[in-house]
Amino acid sequence: MDQKQYNVTGMTCEHCAAAIREEVSEVPGVSEVVVDLAADTVIVHGTDLDDERLRAAIVDAGYGIADSIAA
Repeated sequence: MDQKQYNVTGMTCEHCAAAIREEVSEVPGVSEVVVDLAADTVIVHGTDLDDERLRAAIVDAGYGIADSIAA
């Protein structure tokens, strides 16, 4: 299983977290999306994760990405 982590800007509440989970969950290969509001991070678990599509999903949800760390 692959994992990607993103530092996301603009998240302030559970509504933000839910919006990101919903968008990112639609990307093929995603099995789990963990949003940590306190740390401003989104961790995505799955197989054959497409970094470009994951980034696009976060932006489509209305948030920015400071950087990413592939784990």
